[in-house]
Amino acid sequence: MVQKRERNGTGFGGGGVLVQKRVQNGTGVVRGRFRREGGGGFAGRKKKILRIMTIKEIENEIVEEFAVFTDWMDKYEYIIELGKGVPVIDEGQKTEDNLIKGCQSRVWLSCRVEDGKLYFAADSDAIITKGIISLLIRVYNGQTPADILANDLEFIGKIGLQENLSPTRANGLVSMIKQIRLYAMAFSA
Repeated sequence: MVQKRERNGTGFGGGGVLVQKRVQNGTGVVRGRFRREGGGGFAGRKKKILRIMTIKEIENEIVEEFAVFTDWMDKYEYIIELGKGVPVIDEGQKTEDNLIKGCQSRVWLSCRVEDGKLYFAADSDAIITKGIISLLIRVYNGQTPADILANDLEFIGKIGLQENLSPTRANGLVSMIKQIRLYAMAFSA
């Protein structure tokens, strides 16, 4: 599967189109690879701003990625793989204050604000939980508090995540979402 995305900026790498090629390996895990097509130097070009995807666009992208898999064991493998790319919280921030209450595993989540947008980092002592929090961070990173609070995370139901988790993991998912929303409320004031 190949997706082309216009890169709305030239920067130092030239313009052109950023192409994402998703490759399915032997275990069924889809890996994204990016390369640039077209473009060239940056001389004489105007600098443009890279557009951040909306929450709905990111959710739709996740739903498309999970549609590749028919078996939930493959989906679990993919979630675990996604956890390897989570923005990791600094060791110094692994405190009780950043520990999400209500999770079976230990999950730490921190948040910072930059230009009115929220950016998250996390870590967990369980690989599946780390993958779940990475999905949530992927959706919410770089979004405004208002956009986060206005969103209901439709992708969770569409990919069947909550009903394929154990009851304690499903409660943990709810706790993670609640904590992200609490950060959004705190920073919207």
